[in-house]
Amino acid sequence: MSAEAKMSTLTATPAGAEALERLRQWPGEHRVAVGLSGGVDSSLTAALMVEAGWEVEGLTLWLMSGKGACCAEGLVDAAGICEQLGVPHHVVDSRETFVREIVQGLVDGYKAGITPLPCSKCNRSVKFGPMLAWAERERNLPRIATGHYARIRLDTEDGRWKLLRGLDSRKDQSYFLYDLPQEVLARVVFPLGELTKADTRLEAGRHGLRTADKPESQDLCLADHHGSMRAFLDAYLPPRDGEIVLQDGTVVGQHDGIEHFTIGQRKGLGIAWSEPLHVVKLDAAMNQVVVATRAEAGRTGCDVGAVNWVSIAPPPIGSAMEVEVQVRYRSEPVHAHLTCIEANADDRAGERPHRCKLTFQEPQFSITPGQGAVFYDGEVVLGGGLIDSPI
Repeated sequence: MSAEAKMSTLTATPAGAEALERLRQWPGEHRVAVGLSGGVDSSLTAALMVEAGWEVEGLTLWLMSGKGACCAEGLVDAAGICEQLGVPHHVVDSRETFVREIVQGLVDGYKAGITPLPCSKCNRSVKFGPMLAWAERERNLPRIATGHYARIRLDTEDGRWKLLRGLDSRKDQSYFLYDLPQEVLARVVFPLGELTKADTRLEAGRHGLRTADKPESQDLCLADHHGSMRAFLDAYLPPRDGEIVLQDGTVVGQHDGIEHFTIGQRKGLGIAWSEPLHVVKLDAAMNQVVVATRAEAGRTGCDVGAVNWVSIAPPPIGSAMEVEVQVRYRSEPVHAHLTCIEANADDRAGERPHRCKLTFQEPQFSITPGQGAVFYDGEVVLGGGLIDSPI
């Protein structure tokens, strides 16, 4: 039985029916390029938009050769979904851009002792902006859609597009989308933003999609591609033996490269000590991994650079506000006081001329330079940037 025939015999789930109605009522032209990775989320995105009557074309970015989504395996599944739905499928070779923007940035960051956040940069520099440009230039399509679990709303009072958390708190991906500019948000659709992952699986089954039961990738795409993050880094960085030290300089162990450690790490240090030790600093200049007890590892605040104010206009320097901040994708948001401060040269060079200082209501553990700090007002993403100078 074809996907269309099977779908016609089954009733949409309540969440699926609501998603279809939102798509039918979406303002503007109903012509779209759907970003297809070959996974179930993007597959259902395309299927729902076809069912809602949109003119749909599939678009897959070829980022790497090999196993996994974004690679040859994902291309095959994406092509199969488009054939199943009866829509065109396009593949854009983005491997050179991916290496330049993401791979090299990761290698340089780890070498410098920071733990980069590649996904938000990939979304802005490799995926959303380039996809929109390609869709408009090559296919005269005004919008793109993706399978991200996030929501977008237009604020009629200030005319800005607001980025909101996805309804499913366990799958919410707004943390990785904070760096999207207004001109992108205005032209993006997230059909799964008010679905749970369970809803997605049920709807994918209703549509008879070949990816309905496809397992999710559990790691960063580069780690998945190479087998592990360590294997990826070892392919680019030579071994650099060094010391593991306490904050007072006492040598307590040896390491084979600071890139193999991250702030907050406790396991795998190879240290016998009177109490558990955690990584609190990666000193690239001295090639040292600095460790401390958990009681000594808390941080009261940090600077956040390269800030993108996504849902509100950039506040003036010196202004302050109370926010909830998320400092890692899987971490719970915590209360903090935010003060806008002068941007530095790196912020301006990266075309993100905004910076702020965060003071946490309670000391926080694992505040990691290079990771994202994303500011929320309830479910609304105010903005975010990259952690710098933990205090």
